[in-house]
Amino acid sequence: MPEVLVLFDEPMSDTDGALYYAQAVGRQREDGLWEGWLEFSPRGGGGIVRKSPIETTQPNRDALLYWATGLERVYLEGALERAITARSGGRTRAR
Repeated sequence: MPEVLVLFDEPMSDTDGALYYAQAVGRQREDGLWEGWLEFSPRGGGGIVRKSPIETTQPNRDALLYWATGLERVYLEGALERAITARSGGRTRAR
């Protein structure tokens, strides 16, 4: 089951000016490794939650958390772009 590792406070905007809040999410795979990705929820709720492809694979949860806490804004901006251009399978409706 996926788990939110880090919530980022500052909203980010896409090329159209829409604002999103980012969070780093991860889960343990069947082989014991952990994978992490980023999710971007529209500011104000509603709309489409954008999910990046898998951004990293780490040997354990602590290593994944370390990766997530070290992400800088420029990385998040790139991940938002990857999430927007990802196939529609990575989109869900915000609640």
